[in-house]
Amino acid sequence: MARATMETADLRIALFSGNYNYVRDGANQALNRLAEYHLRQGAQVRVYAPVVASPAFEPTGELVGIRSIPIPSRSEYRVPLLLAGKAKRDLKAFAPNIVHVSSPDPVGHQAVTWARRRGLPVLASVHTRFETYLRYYNMAWGEPVIEAMLRRFYRRCDALVAPSESMAQLLREQRMNYDISIWSRGVDREIFHPGRRDREWRRAHGIADEDVAIGFLGRLVMEKGLDVFSDTLDDLRRRGVRYKALVIGEGPAREWFEARLPGGAFVGFQQGADLGRAVSCMDVLFNPSVTETFGNVTLEAMACGLPVVAAAATGSQSLVDNCKSGRLLPPGAIHQFAEALKAYIEDPALRAAHGKAGEARASEFSWDKINQAVADTYLRLIRQKPGAKA
Repeated sequence: MARATMETADLRIALFSGNYNYVRDGANQALNRLAEYHLRQGAQVRVYAPVVASPAFEPTGELVGIRSIPIPSRSEYRVPLLLAGKAKRDLKAFAPNIVHVSSPDPVGHQAVTWARRRGLPVLASVHTRFETYLRYYNMAWGEPVIEAMLRRFYRRCDALVAPSESMAQLLREQRMNYDISIWSRGVDREIFHPGRRDREWRRAHGIADEDVAIGFLGRLVMEKGLDVFSDTLDDLRRRGVRYKALVIGEGPAREWFEARLPGGAFVGFQQGADLGRAVSCMDVLFNPSVTETFGNVTLEAMACGLPVVAAAATGSQSLVDNCKSGRLLPPGAIHQFAEALKAYIEDPALRAAHGKAGEARASEFSWDKINQAVADTYLRLIRQKPGAKA
């Protein structure tokens, strides 16, 4: 039974993830930071996720492998299939007092069932808008079906955490659950700040001091709005507006993107201080994606003092103050995006003012405070389920 005085150090967290460390993305880095924070507070954390021979980075905490298969069209990602054998025995022996699921995959469903049979509370974190992915494969007609499947999954959980209030409100409107709180995202101000800007680095990548660099940051996959990004820059070129494209990231669509952005500076995957330097070397971030639930890249750019032009979608709406720290425009609005970028390119004072406002907003996001909010949610759910048995 949960003790009335239960604290963060008393938590035994079973965390289920479809991708904890084999491909680096914003979602799994947030999960690793969450695990690190709880371990630092004295809690116990066990992670159940697919493993590969050469992961993108070392996992935080103890990682137990789950049976999985590659996704046919996106082989770098895997689908967890079965919670059985060694993993299931390990889960029983670990005896968690809270189960956290971060992906609505088959093992996520099985973990929820396992917890419900034992009267254990389940928290689900929402990291991406899976239903929107179909738009990029000419299957938008299937969105209501995916939404219904997600609703069934999330309603079996005791509560959800979303990374922004705009995403939480969308989940409420979609009737995914009625207990939804915020697990925001933080930014490392030692890595992301305007002082990282490096003119020599820019010059080395073909960006002259007088060039205005329009930046893209993220995995190079079509779901990130690469078509909208390139179509918008085509619009600028037709208007005779001078710019330089600076692309940070890797992914299966890189060759396509390079062909669409001739003369662009593609600097590949960056991390740590190198990433902070690369982002600071942009002059404006253009984020046309509608799939993010928070927008880590938006926050990182703001911390570097950059104005942001973004789609008015869940990822950026809670971060960008329209016409004060950037522009929020309708998704896919090529001409409006081009107008906003043109204004920043031609008005250095506007760039500087909106960048400064964005940096002030980014200073509000502390990782420890944000992750403690998840711990508080764990503790609340445990208190609400007296008599849970492992």
